Amino acid sequence: MNRKNVLSVAVLITAGVVALSACGTGSATEATTGAPTSESTVDYGADATEGVSFFAGTAKANNATEGTGDWAKGEDGTVNSAKADTARKWVQLKASKAGALDPVVVNGAGLTLYRFDKDTAKPSKSTCNGDCAKTWPPVTVAKGSKVFVAGVPKSAVGFVKRDDGSTQVTIGGWPVYRFAKDTKPGDTAGQGVGGTWFGVTPDGKKAGSPAPTTTTQAPGGPKATSVVLFDEPRFSEDGAAEGTAGPGCKNLARPRNASSLSALGSLKLWSEKDCKGKSLVVEGDVPDLAALGFDNLATSVFFG
Repeated sequence: MNRKNVLSVAVLITAGVVALSACGTGSATEATTGAPTSESTVDYGADATEGVSFFAGTAKANNATEGTGDWAKGEDGTVNSAKADTARKWVQLKASKAGALDPVVVNGAGLTLYRFDKDTAKPSKSTCNGDCAKTWPPVTVAKGSKVFVAGVPKSAVGFVKRDDGSTQVTIGGWPVYRFAKDTKPGDTAGQGVGGTWFGVTPDGKKAGSPAPTTTTQAPGGPKATSVVLFDEPRFSEDGAAEGTAGPGCKNLARPRNASSLSALGSLKLWSEKDCKGKSLVVEGDVPDLAALGFDNLATSVFFG
């Protein structure tokens, strides 16, 4: 990562245009930003009328409201006691590393997400209810919820109605859960419990299995209309993040800093201003631009 121009907070996507500014010599300033731009809204569940909006990037990079969604906690200070209506405002699905699991999906608080062998993926069905759901809280959403995806293909994300009427998130068709005994990022105490619980990979497979695979968008898929670029690989929030939105060519306010990016569709990166120089077409999320020979090179982006 190029550490010059690192910001203390993420620079966020505005509704349509990103108003960003950079100072002249080796520094950058955060711009005034509004709500992030929704990439798409879908209906979930065969009989549901509620909609959920997908956003590229992490919850932090999209300016999620503190104390809500995956960050919500109850009066006792734990996520397990958070009020359902607050906790269901948004969820984050991010490809990451936790313990020996790499890759595995984590939520906005960095907690590992799991799948259950006694559930089914085709069709999606959750069998963990009652006391089971207290130990393994299901990841659920409500009407108008947001889903932030980074390193998890939007095409792999789905929703299923639970026996209690709530709507649970699925990855690769598998309903996903937290483990109540995981209390901090990196915990994987639920891995292998009962021989039936396993961390979930970005495409719904069991984390820790030999040669895990990552699903990528097929060429010729949808075009991205916005992108979040991270200073660190794997969508890490240890550095800064910058967002920009189309259409057409957009110069980055903080050029030559990106090491990973999140987008819901294809776009073209350029090494020079005004979409000139070396270029690279990417499809969806890229966890490590160095692997594609484009680390710290992105200077402008073309949408469309």
